Amino acid sequence: MTSGIARPLALIAVFALAGCGKPASEAAAPPPPEVGVMTLKPQEASVSTVLPGRVVAYQVSEVRPQVTGILLKRVFTEGAEVKEGDLLYQIDPVQYQAALESAEANVLKAQANLALVRLVAERKAQLLKTNAASQQDVDSAMASFKQGEADLKSAEANRDTAAIALDRTKVLAPISGRIGKSMITPGALVTASQTNAMTTIQQLDPVYVDLDQATSEMERIRSEVASGRLKRPAGGVEIELVLENGKTHPQKGKFGFTDSSVNETTGSVSTRAIFANPERNLLPGMYVRARVIAGVDPTAILIPQRGVSRNPRGEAVAMFVDKDGKVEQRVIKVAQSIGPNWLVEGGAKNGDRVILDGLQKAKPGQVAKTIDVTVDPKTGLTVAPGRQANAAGAATDTRKD
Repeated sequence: MTSGIARPLALIAVFALAGCGKPASEAAAPPPPEVGVMTLKPQEASVSTVLPGRVVAYQVSEVRPQVTGILLKRVFTEGAEVKEGDLLYQIDPVQYQAALESAEANVLKAQANLALVRLVAERKAQLLKTNAASQQDVDSAMASFKQGEADLKSAEANRDTAAIALDRTKVLAPISGRIGKSMITPGALVTASQTNAMTTIQQLDPVYVDLDQATSEMERIRSEVASGRLKRPAGGVEIELVLENGKTHPQKGKFGFTDSSVNETTGSVSTRAIFANPERNLLPGMYVRARVIAGVDPTAILIPQRGVSRNPRGEAVAMFVDKDGKVEQRVIKVAQSIGPNWLVEGGAKNGDRVILDGLQKAKPGQVAKTIDVTVDPKTGLTVAPGRQANAAGAATDTRKD
């Protein structure tokens, strides 16, 4: 009896489900994912290249004695700034002072002798007019006079040489700059033009930075400029220095010269740039990276780095929404980073819609609901109406239901 009643009830339930209108699978289909997209547009961007380099002092002078003697004292402070002409060392001047006085006495002696032979020559010339002296006497007197003049010039030269030697007992700074440690102490014997330097002075403002640029990169930039794809910056080529700690040197640099030959080992060309260094932040031997603003691309396509990833083959990929509203993944060719963006050379064009938000929900071939977003050019974070960018760069929905 019970089973006869249950069978009609089951049939009624089946007919009731059949009359609901839509299949159960269609009723449970999820809504399309919501993604934030940015429409790509050409824009002006500065194209740069990063080159390795080393800091080199603008001038270097190794200080050596030019006379021999005992070092009496050192005047400077090691590591201090000195100016050209400042006294650095004092060598014992006693023997050089005596030599100068002797040379000055010889000058006086030569002057007195010249005055005497001049008078003799003049008298002989007068006596020749009255036949009181022979021509031979006059010639001999004139020769003595010329000899006296030569002796005086020789004595004066010796005096000047002695004065120079005495002056060189004071070792002066040949250039302005920062002086290093002293390699010699008072009481030591120094010799003229010795091999070992007494100390070294380096001029650190400005400084040189020697850069190495691959010839292929150089030719690429030249060809792009020649073709008109890149335009030279209005203010000329700018160079920024990035230090080892990641900070940027506050002073911009300019090119000094480019070597006329290629390094056969590295295939690169050496370039020298000049940088102001008033704070002495750059020291000789320091490794730096130079960011050279090679030109301006007036039609650059930029994609925020947040929207670009790498596939297993290491290729750069990005997700796009096509004209039918479907998600597609493309391999793109990135040239370099410009701020928080990638400069794209291939795989994306004007008008493409690249996905920046909701990447974890977007699947290739899937229809997506798009929301246009704008990008902060400084941070690369996206902001859309009713959406607020969080610190991680993902947009958080702040709208109320």
